[in-house]
Amino acid sequence: MSKITLPEPVEIAKFWKNRRHDAIVVTLETYKERNIINVRQHMMNREGKLLPTGKGIALVVLRLPELSAAIVKALAKAQELGLLDGADDDQGEAAQ
Repeated sequence: MSKITLPEPVEIAKFWKNRRHDAIVVTLETYKERNIINVRQHMMNREGKLLPTGKGIALVVLRLPELSAAIVKALAKAQELGLLDGADDDQGEAAQ
């Protein structure tokens, strides 16, 4: 069986990080013959185009179950601590 590679990144999610129009973009992609999950901050340039920054994390897809479990735990803990009351001013709509 041959290894599956992606000819271009597959966007999974995109949402605004803040009111300056920085966004978080989640993609699945192949980089240097390895399939990765990439969670990266993008910034909007003067022309209104989102460009990736060096801020983010890229992991081999094999680590995706561990990352997912950690995010689920963080969500549960944030809810338990009352951190998600909906009053966060930087919370925004999904990025377009």
